[in-house]
Amino acid sequence: MPTGIVVACQVERSQHKNRELAMKMLRSKLYDAEIQKRREASDKLDETKMEISFGSQIRSYVMQPYRLIKDHRTKFEVGDVDRVLDGDLDPFIRSYLMAKKTKAG
Repeated sequence: MPTGIVVACQVERSQHKNRELAMKMLRSKLYDAEIQKRREASDKLDETKMEISFGSQIRSYVMQPYRLIKDHRTKFEVGDVDRVLDGDLDPFIRSYLMAKKTKAG
């Protein structure tokens, strides 16, 4: 795959040793370029994340005085707290996907 990275080496007297050294340098530069590309992709993903602070929670679980779980992104609410705490998150996932589809479409 062409990357535009070029290396040259004329340190040793032997052409074979120069080539071997140049290949090591090329591998190193390609590795650094790949690491930089992955770091940029990770930084781009981090920019889309919400800030972690008070009030930025996704869901609220209220146990007393009434029982309610509310998803703040989709405004979806469930009154059966025990079922959700036992792992039934499908209604929340469904409402999130529907809200995401509505925004995209």
